[in-house]
Amino acid sequence: MTSASPGISSPNAVPLRQDARTIGLVGLAHGSSHFFHMLLPPLFPWLIAEFGFSYSELGLLVSVFFVISGVGQALSGFLVDRIGARPIMFFALSSFAAAGLVAGTAQGYVGLVVAAALAGLGNAPFHPVDFTILNKRVSPQRLGHGFAVHGISGNLGWALAPVFMAGIATATGSWRTASLSGAVFALLVLAIMVINREALDDRKGEWAHQAKGAGAQAAKPEHPMAFLKLPSVWLCFSFFFWSTCALSAIQSFASPALQSMYGLPLSLTAMVVTGYMLCGAGGMVVGGFLVGRVQRLEKVISVCLLGSAVLLALVGTGLLPGIAALAVASIAGLGTGLAGPSRDMLIKRAAPPGATGRVYGTVYSGLDLGFCLSAPVFGAMLDHGMTSGIFFGSAATLALSVVSAAFVGVGLAARLARPAAVAG
Repeated sequence: MTSASPGISSPNAVPLRQDARTIGLVGLAHGSSHFFHMLLPPLFPWLIAEFGFSYSELGLLVSVFFVISGVGQALSGFLVDRIGARPIMFFALSSFAAAGLVAGTAQGYVGLVVAAALAGLGNAPFHPVDFTILNKRVSPQRLGHGFAVHGISGNLGWALAPVFMAGIATATGSWRTASLSGAVFALLVLAIMVINREALDDRKGEWAHQAKGAGAQAAKPEHPMAFLKLPSVWLCFSFFFWSTCALSAIQSFASPALQSMYGLPLSLTAMVVTGYMLCGAGGMVVGGFLVGRVQRLEKVISVCLLGSAVLLALVGTGLLPGIAALAVASIAGLGTGLAGPSRDMLIKRAAPPGATGRVYGTVYSGLDLGFCLSAPVFGAMLDHGMTSGIFFGSAATLALSVVSAAFVGVGLAARLARPAAVAG
């Protein structure tokens, strides 16, 4: 490619404001999807007090959310390719509003299951939707910034939810008011997206047209499911599965585990999720710069995630002072955040041309499966008094995710070496 001469704009140049608008909107939508991951978990103490549920039963609500989200995410990439990302985003946000309304009016376990199912339905298409809009609407030179904002906004959504939900429930004395406030939040985000809908139209993105024009002749038709034969896709899937098992433990059960192990008040331990996610967001800012300067991304991922695993295992020993344990558990989020941009770029490199949406849908369904299967396991640990298992288990699953990332990196290195060998 040639550089434009000074003072002459490239015919394909996109104004910064246009890219920033799309990136900001996608970031807000993605943050709202992560917010609704946490619609119910911050309210577990109130639900136990009112209904007498066990942590295993509450963990099953998390499983319902992620079963529906995982199956839907694997399928939604195909739907996004067929009808476009924007209408599906609007449907997803509407589902979140319905979930908050149903949760706020639930009279028992069945109502909460329905709320979890609606929230999972809304969450299902977000990664295929988000990455499709970013790839088609944002100019290539700013796409890395788009990925960074996307990741950071997700962490901020996770960080906001416990403060928002538990804060409103505490201030009003009503977990129902908190749930209904969540519905209002979803409607507000939906209104913002509808008002700015032209910036989210992936069917009219300049880079979408470029891609069609550049690849129309070179692209070879293949079966839509051909990407499933690639080992790299399933290794990325397993990486998401194991790393999400650790995240599930922290999000849903770290607060009561810290309360039990260290005698801290619940109002204080509830901040561990917010702290973990804020540290993760800060790590993503730094990790975004590492992506462009490091070739072997799996090494960055390994060092960062193993560091987080060591910190979580340290908390699990019960040897730290209470406040220090809370701080160390929060700081562990820094390593996962640092690894985040490298993780997303590793997946992008592993995706074959023309299958990005399907690959993201399949790979990110590993996230949903991790939440689905791990929540009941960690919930049962708490029910049986195995509080340290929350932290030791999350450390172990982070270590397993490092193994998956290493295999992805080895596979990519081998694939890149083959053309070089042929050329030689």
